[in-house]
Parts: sequence; C-alpha cells; structure tokens
Amino acid sequence: QVQLVESGGGLVQAGGSLRLSCVASGRAFSSNAMGWFRQAPGKEREFVGGISWNGISIYYSDSVKGRFTISRDNAKNTVYVQMNSLKPEDTAVYYCAANRIPFTAVPSSAPGYDYWGQGTQVTVSS
Repeated sequence: QVQLVESGGGLVQAGGSLRLSCVASGRAFSSNAMGWFRQAPGKEREFVGGISWNGISIYYSDSVKGRFTISRDNAKNTVYVQMNSLKPEDTAVYYCAANRIPFTAVPSSAPGYDYWGQGTQVTVSS
C-alpha cells in the first residue's frame, strides 16, 4: 500500500521558516515526479511546486518563487520543501503528491498526481 506522509508543519511567525518533509512508502518514487500543493480554508487546492524524478527540473508557483525550495533524496524516498520568509497568506494545509508514471514531466495541477499525503498544517501568524 502506497503511503505519503508529510511532517514538519506548525505555527511560525511571519518572516520565519519551516521545512516540510514527505516520506513515501509502499513503493519507490525515485523515477517519478513529485509535487507540493496547499489548500487554505475556503480556497481550492493550489500547486506550490514540483520536482522531476532526477531533481533537475523544479517548478514553483509565482506566489512562492524565491522563498520556497523543493528538493528530494531518492535514496530516502523523500521530498522536501524549505519555506523561508513565510507570510500569513502561506497559511494552509500542505500536501505532497506523487505521479505514478515514471520519467514524465512535472505536472502543475492536481489531476497529474496519483498519490497524496494526508497533509500537514502550516500556520503563519502576523
């Protein structure tokens, strides 16, 4: 059974940093694109960014570009997002996701992903 488990969320003041991790189990994702999404109350799930299977191609939404950094460690079946200069508008539940087809381009929307974590809450206070 495939599982994606996020961790690292919490409460932080504006301007602070958090690092989220997503560990996959049940199968290896070293050949698969992975992504991060977030969903704030009353809003649709939003693409934060994604990373190709080999870590060479990384994409970010305009709202986080320059502040967030996505990386992966295929040996650990783990993907990360380092979030710096956090703003209150970054408050959301953050989800990681994995594409099941190997060696594909990084999807930038939710339908492009097949496996999802349960999410971790990030709250940024002003």
